[in-house]
Amino acid sequence: MKILLLEDDVILQEIIEEFLLENGYEVESYFDGEKALDAIGSNRYDMLLLDVNVPSIDGFEILSYLREIGNTTPAIYITSLAGIDDLKKGFDLGADDYLKKPFELEELKARIEHIVRLYRLQEEIEFDGMTFIPKAHQILVDDRVIEMRQKEAQVLEYFIRNTGKIISCDEIIENVWDDEHIPAHATIRTYIKNLRKMFNKEYFDNIKGEGYRFNIL
Repeated sequence: MKILLLEDDVILQEIIEEFLLENGYEVESYFDGEKALDAIGSNRYDMLLLDVNVPSIDGFEILSYLREIGNTTPAIYITSLAGIDDLKKGFDLGADDYLKKPFELEELKARIEHIVRLYRLQEEIEFDGMTFIPKAHQILVDDRVIEMRQKEAQVLEYFIRNTGKIISCDEIIENVWDDEHIPAHATIRTYIKNLRKMFNKEYFDNIKGEGYRFNIL
């Protein structure tokens, strides 16, 4: 797992980075919010550890921007801000966890492992020279990272696991959506249209009157 650490306390940054490296994680550390955001834009990370009060762009602004553009990389805030309003703001912006300083390093490790299990971040599906990470909603191809929304990732995963099979909109709805939120067929067609635009090849066949078939050429 590759983790981005944003922490402007030099000593604490070194302590956290060393601990994570000792536990088998790959770590890239930043003191400055703007530089961290630039790194996120040009690299793939499995998790973000974000302090809030850092130079240039604070941790709240970073995560707010990332969620707005569809970046769903799991994020944990590690901050001295302990007020309930700050806690609520962090989760409202899309954080997966919130760890108040000071904290035990083993607690940080436990929270990281919990998120890994929750999202099954290690699971990867290889197809046609690409790596699809369903729970991270990402496809890795060459030196690019294709980001997608959660439902797009779930629809694509269902098609990949049923390669060559004709799948109707009703079957997708039954297997991807819960009973309380049933989308229209037009919504399913929109998701497939969005997925088509992500690839240089055409993987989806439209079988008139029946549905779609995913083919790996």
